[in-house]
Amino acid sequence: MSAHTARGGRFYIHTFGCQMNVNDSLRMGEALATIGYRPTAVADQADLIILNTCAIREKAEDKMLSALGRYRAVKTQRGALLAVGGCVAQQEKSKLLARVPYLDFVFGPDAIGKLPELVTRVISDRVRVSETAWVDSEEYVFPRADPGSSAGKVSEFVTVMKGCDNVCSFCVVPHTRGREVSRPFVEVLEEVASLTGVGVREVTLIGQNVNSYRGGICFAELLLRVAQVPGIERIRFTTSHPHDLSDALIDAFRQEPRIAPHFHLPVQSGSNDVLRRMKRDYTVAEYLDRLAALRAARPGIAVTTDIIVGFPGETEDDFQATLTLTEQVRYENQFSFVFSARPRTVASLKEAEWGPVPHDLQIQRLDRLLALQRRISGEIAAALVGQEVEVLVEGPSRSDPSRHFGRTPENRTVNFDGTAPVGARARVRITHGSPSALLGVESSIVDLPPVPPLQPRTEAA
Repeated sequence: MSAHTARGGRFYIHTFGCQMNVNDSLRMGEALATIGYRPTAVADQADLIILNTCAIREKAEDKMLSALGRYRAVKTQRGALLAVGGCVAQQEKSKLLARVPYLDFVFGPDAIGKLPELVTRVISDRVRVSETAWVDSEEYVFPRADPGSSAGKVSEFVTVMKGCDNVCSFCVVPHTRGREVSRPFVEVLEEVASLTGVGVREVTLIGQNVNSYRGGICFAELLLRVAQVPGIERIRFTTSHPHDLSDALIDAFRQEPRIAPHFHLPVQSGSNDVLRRMKRDYTVAEYLDRLAALRAARPGIAVTTDIIVGFPGETEDDFQATLTLTEQVRYENQFSFVFSARPRTVASLKEAEWGPVPHDLQIQRLDRLLALQRRISGEIAAALVGQEVEVLVEGPSRSDPSRHFGRTPENRTVNFDGTAPVGARARVRITHGSPSALLGVESSIVDLPPVPPLQPRTEAA
């Protein structure tokens, strides 16, 4: 048990996984601020360390356990509290306390609002706590961004729904995030308006299956209404399921230029047999048909995807189909991983029956896929050399702080020389393109930030 005894102090949050977790970590920080905690960028100086975890892949859990081992020294030396939140906490519940005897408390994603209460209880009662109960959909309250903590940011996340009802055979999300719950659209619009009031120019609407949103209006209508909020220049969203790429959503891309021309559309595999075992309710032909309609509505849209390599039963022909699909679609980028059996999923129970793919073969196939994607990404980037693109300036370049960095509407990262301040939109001539980034020189400033001065954001990977 931690020797930490006073309310308030410094907290450090180590975030694993998706953008939902990044957003959840921001909300955790805001909740802790209500009981006097302030952030520190150095774990060794923290009085409370929280690991906000991901359960999508086994390696993420391994990283969590490794980090816990490192932070144990801070607990020993400073008497810091040590907690695990997020999806692994929801999955393992109180078993984590048994596995890690120096852990003070665990809490699931639905318990973020209770974080001040949990910290106070651990300190005052000197007990170890597990809080992983689901909140019924009728009672669930979505964490709302504090405009004060968003002041000066160029871009911000806005949660519009949580959970997933699809139950794909490989996915643990329904067990860690629960069933789909959509946030009332009025709340979403109010939050976006509060963010633009402090200078935010771009919002990313997030949820585990965001385009299945049903918060009083459909997702396409939500995008169109967010686009009308004064001050919004760009709207992004993630992540999506192909079966929810509706005609209405495609038409929204045709109608509204503020909806950024970038769509993350996870395909998972290029083989119909693998898709069937994955319980993905579309064929490759149906996926391509939806994608063609999207590209017709918004020419030049950048498409990214997720792919699982080495799913149980995947043959060489199945994998070749994935390579063929990657070449055919010409994804801007993809997030590809080898299959990892997750607890309580159909794929984990059926792996032996379907036929496990040896790990060394999984890695070999992944390397081949990544090499193909790097080539395609490099060709797309090289074709942009000499062109002018519009960039929303976010801060200094991580590789060279004397340069600026920002993103194009297609979500391409650009590092460039120029004078445009953070929050401005600039025209940049591309001088060099690589699979990971573009380099350029500012040609002109389109407009200046509406609420100066904005705080620079460090370039993300």
